[in-house]
Amino acid sequence: MKTLIKATGTLIDAIGTESFAQALSDALTGIASVDYTVVFGYLGAARPMDLFDDFPRGKRKVFVEDYQEGPYLLDPFYLACGNQVVPGLYRIKDLAPDRFFQGEYFRSYYARTGLAEEIGYFIEMPDNAIVVVSLMRAQKAFSAKEFRQLGEFWPVVQAACQRHWGDLAIQFGVDADNSSDESLHQSVELAFTSFGEGVLTPRERQVVEYTLKGHSADAVGRILEISPGTVRIHRRNVYSKLQIRSQGELFSKFIDTLVTGGSS
Repeated sequence: MKTLIKATGTLIDAIGTESFAQALSDALTGIASVDYTVVFGYLGAARPMDLFDDFPRGKRKVFVEDYQEGPYLLDPFYLACGNQVVPGLYRIKDLAPDRFFQGEYFRSYYARTGLAEEIGYFIEMPDNAIVVVSLMRAQKAFSAKEFRQLGEFWPVVQAACQRHWGDLAIQFGVDADNSSDESLHQSVELAFTSFGEGVLTPRERQVVEYTLKGHSADAVGRILEISPGTVRIHRRNVYSKLQIRSQGELFSKFIDTLVTGGSS
């Protein structure tokens, strides 16, 4: 307890300084062991801002550089921001769609991180910006006790981060007195709507979106109010139109589109 109180004091003292993020990581690591800490700032569909990370160089390419090139649009944490998740601490498995761990985002990107579990604090900032403080483990998941203890520290994390990163929207280039009302969810929808434009029908693009996000055919059918069989037919038509043969190729084509700014 004394150690945590001291770490909290150090954290508060570091607000507004370059040492804040490291002080935050140290305080959280004092509650439960963590292999990596990364703090991303989100605003709309803009490229996520890496506010802090402690990855070694090789890991940083996957966790930060590759992630920022487009896979973030399929990240359950990012999507939760768009779905206006209640601020707090979450496990990624509690936010992910039903087939996330069998989906192409997980196989083609997330599995490369080698993580056993990732949990994250979601902190709201002015003008629709959101800070997510992610805590990552490579070997084992956080126990129920560790998750509860980290959750008890939430009020400190929220207050300190809001004070330190309160100008996040301005860092993204948004005028605090003239910010857009467009939600994250609308911005993400726009990214998927432009994929395959002129080739895919609106319904086919919807099927692509939910498939890539990790939803099963049954789940996509429920969301779009069509049968799972119809979902599978749409998928086959998408593959044919885009001249691909697998969900892996679909994922790659989507990421390539984001990087090049093309339509498909």
